Amino acid sequence: MKDLDSFPRVSLGVFPTPIQKLENISALTGREVYIKRDDLTGLGLGGNKIRKLEFLLADARARGAEIVFTTGGAQSNHAMLTAAAAAKLGMRAILVLKKRGVTDCVGNQLLEKLMDTDVRFVDTDDYADIYAEMDRIGHELGRPYYKIPCGGSNALGALGYVACAREIASQGRHFDHIVCAEGSGGTMAGLALGAKLFLPGTTVHGMMVDTDPFDQITPALMQQTAQLLEASVSITSADYPLRDMCGPGYAIASEAGNAAVSLLARREGLFLDPVYTGKAFAGLLELIEENLIGPRENVLFLHSGGAGGLFAIRMDGDNDYMMAKSQKAFCRAALPRSQTV
Repeated sequence: MKDLDSFPRVSLGVFPTPIQKLENISALTGREVYIKRDDLTGLGLGGNKIRKLEFLLADARARGAEIVFTTGGAQSNHAMLTAAAAAKLGMRAILVLKKRGVTDCVGNQLLEKLMDTDVRFVDTDDYADIYAEMDRIGHELGRPYYKIPCGGSNALGALGYVACAREIASQGRHFDHIVCAEGSGGTMAGLALGAKLFLPGTTVHGMMVDTDPFDQITPALMQQTAQLLEASVSITSADYPLRDMCGPGYAIASEAGNAAVSLLARREGLFLDPVYTGKAFAGLLELIEENLIGPRENVLFLHSGGAGGLFAIRMDGDNDYMMAKSQKAFCRAALPRSQTV
């Protein structure tokens, strides 16, 4: 297998990110629950995309690119962090975003305005249209450019989370389960492949926050990344268990996600977002409630960032009611099966 450190990489983040025990959530659920603070990766407001961008922008530089294109929804964390990383490296970022979600100057749109980022909206759901528009703009400008896919989710970007799995292995604690949001596939694929390579006995669970066919996307990205690493691995569905946590739709807050956001804020003083990490943590709590994470098992939640979206996405519903209802279920799951609350 090729050494991860042999791949070109630019320095953008602050690593390793800490692992902390969620003491109050652990007491509530009867499980050992930890959090990997990839919201503290250093650039912008932090987040998981920094790990991917270290590999992707190194490739862009090596190819002589002056302009970096990427895409996503209007409040894309990946797009905002790509703009921040490009600014740090002296490159020009052009964001060609789907005209979907909150396009007002709030959240990540505000951060992009502060960076004087060139943001262009396209009224389509077809990424082929968006990538064609990138080519049109690039040819019009006449400068060398580089296209980064939505979420930075290709084999090269996924190396960032293979490296993260290696980092977790070096931090001194075994985890039976790792839980992360899955919105474009690269983070989950990298972690799941990294677990096979560096974390024996650890299962990585992907909490799907979009309706894309991740049962096909995840193993394909894992295999492509393994080929990049020249790693001989056999990938089965047991290596990437997935759960649908999308709720009413991508970038639309869900009751379960809102309850999880409130729970972490009130119990731990930590802030999740309603689009990705809130829904993913709600999925972790469902795994506990269903006893798929057992009382003697350690679970690590990947906090993949997304703070900008917290200030843009509307969170409706009775969070107090949902949190109380959920807490009762979590307490029930934490007790032996012969007991109830």
